[in-house]
Amino acid sequence: MRISVSSDMDEPVARSLVAQLTERGHDVVTHGALSPGADPQWAACSQAAARDVASGASDQAVVCCWTGTGASIAANKVPGVRAALCTDAYTADGARRWNDANVLALSLRLTSEPLLKEILDAWFAAEASAEAEDRQNVERVERLDEGRATR
Repeated sequence: MRISVSSDMDEPVARSLVAQLTERGHDVVTHGALSPGADPQWAACSQAAARDVASGASDQAVVCCWTGTGASIAANKVPGVRAALCTDAYTADGARRWNDANVLALSLRLTSEPLLKEILDAWFAAEASAEAEDRQNVERVERLDEGRATR
C-alpha cells in the first residue's frame, strides 16, 4: 500500500511512524518537515498528503501535528478525505470500521512509540463495515464533499 505521511515537525514519533510503515511493507511518501524543502506548516503538509489520497496517488495518509487537530482539520478540507484524529487503538479501529476513514491523524505530543504501534495495528487490521447504516453515513459524507444537500 502507498501511504503519504506528513508532519509539521521532524519529531521522533514522526520518524518512527515512517520507519514502522516501511517495516510493514508500505511505500511511504513524505511531506512537510519529513521531506527536505517542502512546506512544513501543518495546514500545507496535511493538505498535500490528503490530496495524494483524494487523487489516488496514495491509498491512505497519516497526518501529524503537535495536537493532531490542525492536521485533521486541514486534511478534511480536501474532498474525498475522511480524516480521523485517533489517540488510541479503539478509536483507530472504529474510524476505519464505521467511518471508512482513509486518513489517520496523530498527535506528536500524545503518541508514544508503543501507542503508535497499537494504533497502526488497529488501523490496518480493521476493514470498512458493509452494514447498511454505516455505508449510508459514509455516502452522506461523500455527498457533503460534492456540495449536495442531504436529508
